[in-house]
Amino acid sequence: MELSLQIAQTLVTKAIEKANLEFKRPICVAVCDQYGFLLAFGRMDGAPVRSIAIAQRKAYSSARMGVNTDAFLERLHRDNVPASYFCDEELTALPGGSVLRASGGNMIGAAGISGLAPQEDQAIANMMTEFINQTN
Repeated sequence: MELSLQIAQTLVTKAIEKANLEFKRPICVAVCDQYGFLLAFGRMDGAPVRSIAIAQRKAYSSARMGVNTDAFLERLHRDNVPASYFCDEELTALPGGSVLRASGGNMIGAAGISGLAPQEDQAIANMMTEFINQTN
């Protein structure tokens, strides 16, 4: 399975639906390919402008590091190193990024959510991973 533009746009729609139904607050959502390059993006009316770049960087970070951003944050704390240790200024360890994998386990992309509390951002990103798992 490849992450097509159509699937990426469906993921954006699903994330916005979840934000509306469960959290009733606006988000920004980014979906990127396995290299971290943006495929689809959505910004709900009223979502913070700062969340545009944050959502994109969360997706990028998950793709580049190969893990969800909450796991990346745990690693930084466990190893007591800053994100700059990885020599990539675009990386962030803010929760809300998730890896998207094909049924065989290969990474096909990543998603990033920004605009809510960290745990809420991560919950929506995790839902996007689950959606991909169900469609594989």
